[in-house]
Amino acid sequence: MRQLISRSLLALSLSLGSLPCWAVINDAEAMNLSGMQRMLSQRIAKSYLMIGSQIRPDVANQQLDQSLAKFESNYMALSEYAPSEEIRRELQVVEGLWHEYRNLVLETPDKTGAAEVLAQSDSLLAQCEKVVRLIEAHTGSRSAQLVNRSGRQRMLSQRIAKLYLAMSWHVPVAGLEQHFNQAVGEFDTALGQLQAAEENTPAIQAALKKSGAQWAFSRAGFRLSGDSRYVPTVITTTTETLLWQMNDLTTAYEGVMNSRLVSALP
Repeated sequence: MRQLISRSLLALSLSLGSLPCWAVINDAEAMNLSGMQRMLSQRIAKSYLMIGSQIRPDVANQQLDQSLAKFESNYMALSEYAPSEEIRRELQVVEGLWHEYRNLVLETPDKTGAAEVLAQSDSLLAQCEKVVRLIEAHTGSRSAQLVNRSGRQRMLSQRIAKLYLAMSWHVPVAGLEQHFNQAVGEFDTALGQLQAAEENTPAIQAALKKSGAQWAFSRAGFRLSGDSRYVPTVITTTTETLLWQMNDLTTAYEGVMNSRLVSALP
C-alpha cells in the first residue's frame, strides 16, 4: 500500500509539472531549488532509515512521500530553467541517478538495503552539488553564495540525521561516525560564516540567532552517541526544526539575491 501511495504522488507531481502554465524560474529560485535537491537526497534516506528502525514510522512515511514528489517537481523546474548545455547535461546525470535511487527507497527497508541507500544518497548528493555550483557560477552573483551556503545547511541537517540514524540502527557501513563528525563540523563552520555575512538584514540576524540556539541544543544530543547512548527520536526532532529554520533563511537570502539582481538591471 505504501508503494502504491508513493507512486500515485509521483504520478501527480509529474502531471502537474507538465501543465501548460508551468513557469520558468529565475536565477535566485534556481539557486534555492537546486540546493533543495541536495537536502532531499539526504532527507529521503533519513526517512527510509526511520521507517526501517521504527522511529516515528508514520511521520517518516509521510516525509518520504512528500520528498519524492518534491524532488520530481524541482527537477522539472530546473530542467525548464537550464540556461546552458553543461547544466542540462549534468541534470540528465541527476535524472539517471534519481530513477535508480527512487526505486530503491520504495522497497521495504532493511539493513542490507539501507547500506545501498546510503551509498546512492551520497552519489545523488554529489551530482546535485555539481549542478548547484554550475548554477551559482552562471549567475555571477555574490548573493548566490549565501543562498548556496544556507541551502547547504538544510542538507547538512538531514545528512546529520541520516548518519545518526544509521549509527543507532547499526547499519553495516564503515566510516559512519567519521562522516557524521565531518557533517557536524561543516554545519558549525558554515553557521559562523552566515552569522558574519555583511548582507544580513536585522530579520536574518534574528533568525540566525534562533538557529544557533537550536544547533547548540542539537549538539548536546549528539554527545550522547559517544557513550553509545543513542536518542534517535530526539535527534530527528531537533534536526527537523533546524531544517525549517535554515529553509526560511535560504528563502530570505533568495529574496536578497532577487533584490540585487533587479537593482542591477539597466
